Amino acid sequence: MTITDQPKDKAAKAPESTERPWLAAIKDVLDRPLTSYHILLGAAGLLLVLGILMVLSASSVQSLRTTHNSYTIFYRQLIWVGVGLPMAYVASRMTPRHFRMLAYVALLGSVFLLVLTYIPGIGKEVNGNTNWISFGGPLQIQPSEFAKLALVLWCADLYARKQKLLTQWKHLLVPMVPVCGLVIALIVGQHDLGTSLVLMAVMIGMIWVVGAPTRLFVGMMVIVGSIAAFFVSQESYRMQRVTQFMDPFADPSNVGWQAYHAFYALSTGGWWGVGIGNSRQKWGNLPEAHTDFIFAVIGEELGLIGSLTVLGLFLTVAYVGVRIATRNSDPFVRYASAGITVWLMAQTLVNLGAVIGLLPIVGIPLPLLSYGGSALLPSLIAIGMLLSFAKAEPGAQAALKELRRPRFGWMSSWRTPGRTGRENTRER
Repeated sequence: MTITDQPKDKAAKAPESTERPWLAAIKDVLDRPLTSYHILLGAAGLLLVLGILMVLSASSVQSLRTTHNSYTIFYRQLIWVGVGLPMAYVASRMTPRHFRMLAYVALLGSVFLLVLTYIPGIGKEVNGNTNWISFGGPLQIQPSEFAKLALVLWCADLYARKQKLLTQWKHLLVPMVPVCGLVIALIVGQHDLGTSLVLMAVMIGMIWVVGAPTRLFVGMMVIVGSIAAFFVSQESYRMQRVTQFMDPFADPSNVGWQAYHAFYALSTGGWWGVGIGNSRQKWGNLPEAHTDFIFAVIGEELGLIGSLTVLGLFLTVAYVGVRIATRNSDPFVRYASAGITVWLMAQTLVNLGAVIGLLPIVGIPLPLLSYGGSALLPSLIAIGMLLSFAKAEPGAQAALKELRRPRFGWMSSWRTPGRTGRENTRER
């Protein structure tokens, strides 16, 4: 029998896939409906746990010196976490409609709180910035931190309402830019340029996300950059920070003290760090070790590996935020997800850039890691919002219902009155 006479297979064999098994497995995981939800929950949870641990380590010396108890600041952070986690859970259970209902209330409430900081006896000055409201004792809040979340909510709702008009440049800028300008002006008046820069980044990011023309986007960047440069030039200490950033070792005993000791902490960490709790710089050499410069303590105690792990977790949060924004069809969800991602990542970049010497020191906390309830609560609520939006991705609700389904025959008998588990099993 010749080759042509040989019997042919009934069905042609499918060509073997050249894709590597591990790559196919990754793609399969990423294509699942609840992938965004699970990755975000894991990354944010790890950052929060690491933040609690590092606040305990970085604040122990200062707590001992000021209150004669090494755990005072740590206990306060635990209280804020205990308040913030239920708020994040509630946010994760809410729908986009609920968030849109709160948009204007949140904006007006944050503006009202910002105005209160200008009233003598209510506003409190901390480190040269009058951006706190004191309620007596250790309880005080920073309204500008809540303004970040409020502004993202309001901008997302505004652009969602004007979805069909966003091809016209005037609808891209009005009333968004004037309202954002008012909030930023109130914060600049508190001498808090760092938070103002983050809000400027959020404003520009929202304009980019909704599809602004390149010329308009570049023009806004130039205007915002010019405004920021003007405010820097108006204060001598801000100019000193800029000049110190250009040459951080020029005056290590005065203006460059904080940057110098941050570099020293990072350099002595090595690959694996000196161990949790063994930082030397937190013993008075590094100011704000448990707040703005907590990443320096992380680098010293956990080394390069720990620092890269933190960077990887933040990049994971950024990836999930972009993924949620691109996989949803609801305009509000897309704009809010993108706005939250821009806010958290802009704040992260400004903080880390200052610690490692790539940006001037402006004094803002690292999201989910630094001490402080005013920064932690809005961040946790924002994570809860992203979790809520992740459950709105295509197929996510069906996957959640499948997860809630009983897996055993005896469990279904509880749901079917009048039948035993044995009957249900036999019927299957």
